[in-house]
Parts: sequence; structure tokens; C-alpha cells
Amino acid sequence: MRNSGDSVFPELERLLPRVSKPVQYVGGELNAVNKPWDSVQARWALMYPDAYEIGLPNQGVQILYEILNERDDALAERTYAVWPDLEAEMREHNVPQFTVDAHRAVGDFDVFGLSFSTELGYTNMLTAIDLAGIPLHAADRTEDHPIVVSGGHAAFNPEPISMFVDAAVVGDGEEAALEITDAVIKWKAEGRPGGRQGLLELLAEIDGVYVPSFYDVTYLDNGQIERVVANNDHAPWRVGKRTVMDLDEWPYPKAPLVPLAETVHERASVEIFRGCTRGCRFCQAGMITRPVRERSIDTVGSIIANALDKTGFDEVGLLSLSSADHSEIAPMTKQLADRYEDTKTSLSLPSTRVDAFNIDLANELTRNGRRSGLTFAPEGGSERIRRVINKTVSADDLIRTVTAAYGAGWRQVKLYFMCGLPTETDEDVLEIADLAREVIRAGRIESGRRDIRCTVSIGGFVPKPHTPFQWAAQLGWQETDDRLHKLKDAIRGDKEVGRAIGFRYHDGRPGIVEGLLSRGDRRVGKIIEEVWRDGGRFDGWSEYFSFERWMESAERALADDPVDVDWYTTREREESEVLPWDHLDSGLNKEWLWEDWLDALDETEVDDCRWEPCFDCGVCDQMGTQIQVGPTGRDLLPLAVVNAGSPSGAAAASMGCGSRLS
Repeated sequence: MRNSGDSVFPELERLLPRVSKPVQYVGGELNAVNKPWDSVQARWALMYPDAYEIGLPNQGVQILYEILNERDDALAERTYAVWPDLEAEMREHNVPQFTVDAHRAVGDFDVFGLSFSTELGYTNMLTAIDLAGIPLHAADRTEDHPIVVSGGHAAFNPEPISMFVDAAVVGDGEEAALEITDAVIKWKAEGRPGGRQGLLELLAEIDGVYVPSFYDVTYLDNGQIERVVANNDHAPWRVGKRTVMDLDEWPYPKAPLVPLAETVHERASVEIFRGCTRGCRFCQAGMITRPVRERSIDTVGSIIANALDKTGFDEVGLLSLSSADHSEIAPMTKQLADRYEDTKTSLSLPSTRVDAFNIDLANELTRNGRRSGLTFAPEGGSERIRRVINKTVSADDLIRTVTAAYGAGWRQVKLYFMCGLPTETDEDVLEIADLAREVIRAGRIESGRRDIRCTVSIGGFVPKPHTPFQWAAQLGWQETDDRLHKLKDAIRGDKEVGRAIGFRYHDGRPGIVEGLLSRGDRRVGKIIEEVWRDGGRFDGWSEYFSFERWMESAERALADDPVDVDWYTTREREESEVLPWDHLDSGLNKEWLWEDWLDALDETEVDDCRWEPCFDCGVCDQMGTQIQVGPTGRDLLPLAVVNAGSPSGAAAASMGCGSRLS
């Protein structure tokens, strides 16, 4: 008999020689935490529901992992999705879903927390719940089962998974996770009053925690939602998001995990600010994370120094939704480059806005490392469509910026666009080819070389909740594919520069499934379960994704409902329609979002409220928050240059840890 908290590794170890990449399941990473089971009162299993190589670098999970393990009365361990080969072995030999830290059974924990940045991880969640021995449906669980809690950006519409999760954290998770921990400890210490229902009532009283079972949904004959009503006195009529206001008080991760197996990002990362007010109408992340909250330059410096000392990484990622917009990005990058000049520690930013880029910034980022390609995201092919999406970048701006980059020695530029944006036409998409050709021609003239390249990467647009485009009709997958094929022909057909332009895109089918899940209601849960029971796993991976499985499962699951996949995806919503997430408050006034949707249709642009007067989106007023930007006038301390003999330099040499961007 196995006792609660015992390791299942003796059983697991016998299975590992039979599966691919067994190293991803053994744990023991540098900076991992393994606390005694009986020394704490609350225990969390944290999961990013994807493979180890995707899940381990996830900042959200790493931050919660550290915050919880800093408490003397709590522990947190990590679990990731197991590949189908190991899943089959685990089912055959009765090995449960396990953590990689101490290889404890997930079903033994008090809380099973899952962080979703994309909805395509939902079937992996069901696999983990089932392998853990937890009833698939929340209604079937007892007080002996973990509380299943979802978080991340997808939690702003958790309705499609409402039958599977007990609660969802809407917004920032740092404070909410600690308060959930307090509630669990209180409930257990008092003898578990009210059973599982009593614990859920405690959670529902925490700001930002949504308990789906405490709300009833009724529908109209036409399939639309009639209303959503709370059925429990402990549940608020509307759940508001959590917002952490002073990021300097949360300097995490302090000790990033160093993976044993290859992962998509192997670097020390620091979030230099949270939120974005650029107002890109397609961008859910920018809308739901308002307001902007900057980390001070000295806090960023201390997080980086600490992380490098404890990992041996040789790359630092300065992360945010628009990192070049930090009010002190210039002194920050210069002082970081100065500090690590002799260590070969390089700096990197995610994709950079065309209007925020300059050569001085780029030179500082690459001073100590390799000069790789630059990535810019114009998003829309024509200036008209960029006005629609509020991406205020002109073709001249783009050509001027990339020309300067080519002239300064860069040879590779990547341009990211979307296909299927509201009001888009074939002509809007074909202008992407025109832009790419002009980029190559201008770069050849400026650099005097012919070996420069431009890669065009296309993603399908998916309307998201809590954005001005939440009412928009999604473009059908056939129409998406047709436009992408026309664009490919236009690029390849240019004999002068066509070979210098790379072209990457995904077909339109996965986007339809993502659209179904992102704007779905509770009825979509039946589809997710049907897909999972039919073998759906790792839907974010092209080799496992099956569009046919999703469509056939949807047809079966919705056979008795007046809705179908097209109803959820390619249908435009009316202003008066009750949306599945209306009872979850992101702070954005629905009226303001509708007005911005109308502005989009009129091709009217809106400025960034960081530098312009307030546009009354509602976030600061309703959430009691405010924009926090510098400059602070502070310096990166200490300013002493780190050399190869310093702790971080020595760690890099001894660990031999490189980094890879993908």
C-alpha cells in the first residue's frame, strides 16, 4: 500500500527505458525544491499542461512555485503533460500522474493548479486529471480529491472547462495563490467544515477567484445565453480580476530552474513590466493585463544578477508585451551590457515594435553576444488594416527601420503578420508580399550586399474575449487557406527577390478550434470531453492535432443543441448579446470595448494612454489601479563590471549552459 505523499518513482523508473526522452520525467533540476511532505499544511501540484520542453520555462508556473515554497507551511511541486507513449505505459501499470520534484502522485495534493496561456492544452488537462485518479467532472469529487484550479490568460473565459475545474483565478496569481493557501490551511485546521462545498465557499470569497458551480447559466431558444446568476451567497455577482500593483515587491523568479532536457527557452528571464496600453484591438494579453506597471531599473538588475549567479545561463530575456516601451529601456540595456561585457552574457527582447526600435538599442542588446535576426510585428499587411487593428505603423516606418538594421550589419529580419483580421480583403493580405519585396530591395541598396533575408511568418487571427474584436466573425479555415496560398504565390513569383523571402504559416484549421475554445460557453465542455475520449492529446502540436476529430466530436456533442462550430466561430455577435464571460470583470467597460469595435470598423486609431489623456476604458477606475511608469532616475546597482572570474561567469563556465531561441 502506498501512503499519501510517497514517491511513485520505483514504479515509474521501470517504465522509462520504454519511452522517448525519459530524462524529462526524472526531475532533479538545479534550483528545484523538494520539501518534506509532513512538514507543511498545504500542498500544491502546479502544471503547465504541455510537454516538459514547453512547460518548464513558463514564467507563471516558476513564479508560483517559488512563492509557495518560500512559505514554511506550504510546498509546491511541478507536473507536466506526459507523452502518449508514457501515458499508455502508466495506464497499463497503474502509475498515476506524478510530480517531477519528488515523484508524488498528483491526487495526493490539496490543490492541482493549471496555468493556461492557450486553450489548446485543455485535452492535456483531462489526461492529467484522469491519470491522477481525480474524477473528471468537478461535481463528482469529494473532499478527499484535490481542488482543481485554472489560471493564466485563458482563465478570463473558463466556461468551456467549467465542468472540469473547481475554481479559476482571474488575473495575476501571486497574491491569489497565497490566499488560496491560507483558505486551505484554515479549512483543514478547523476540521474541514462543510466538506468540499465549504472549501469552495472560502475560495469564492477571495478576490479574483471564480467558482463555476456557484453560477447557473440559462439559454434562449436561439442558443444565446439568457443570463448567468450566482446560486450561492458566498459568490459575488461578478468576479473582478486580481492586479499586482508593485512588481518590485515580487522579484521573481529568484532561482530559475535549469532544465535537464532541452527546452524552448534556456535563459534567465525577467519581466520588466506588466500590462500594455498600446491598444492593439486583436491583443487579449494587452487588454486584460492593464494597467502598465513597470519594474524599476535597479530591481531588474538585482533579479538578473541573482538569476545568473544561480543558473549559469548566458542569455537574459527582458520580457513584457512591448519591452522597448519601458521608460528606461535605453539606460537599462546599456548598463546591463556594461555590467556583463566580459562574460559573453547576451540580452534579448521579444519581438519589437517597429516604432520603438532603434539601432543604439539593438547594438546594446547584441554587444556581448551573437548578432541574430531581428523580429518585428507589423501584424497587418496594408496601412488600412493596421488602422483597423490600431497598429499605428506605416510602410515607410517599417522600410526605414529595417533598412537601418541592414545597414548596421544585420542580415536577417523576421516580419510577423496575421491573416483573417476583421474587414480584411485579399488585397490587404497581398500587400504583405509588397512589403517583403521592398524590405529586401531597400536592404540590398543600404548594405550593398545580396545575402540578406526576410522571413514572413503568418498566424491566423482568432477573436478573443475582453477585446474589441470579441464580437467579430472569425474567418473560415478555407478562406484563410485560400488567402495564404495567394500570398505564397505572390512571394514565390517574384524572380528578383522571391528566393530571399522565407514564408512560414499554419493552415486555418487549428485556428477554428482555438476560436471555438476561446469564445465558447459551458456547452463546449462536452466537445472537449468527446475529443479527449476519442484520443485527443497535445492539440497544440501539428503531429497530434486532428481537425476532423474536433469537428466530428462537436457534431456528436452538440447534436441536441441549437448551436454548432460555425455558431461559435464565424458568426458575428450583436451588441446586446450576453457573452459567456460577461460575469468575469477584466476592468474594461463593455461599452468602451463596443465603441472601440466601432472605431475599428471606421478605421479610427486610438493613442496610447501612457502618454495621452485617459480614454476611459474603465480599468483604473473600476480596479482601483493606476498606470505606473518611470523614468525613476535610478541606476542599475551595483555598476561594477562582472568579469569571467565572477560568480556568474564561473557558473556559466562550470555549467556549460547555452541558450536557444525558438
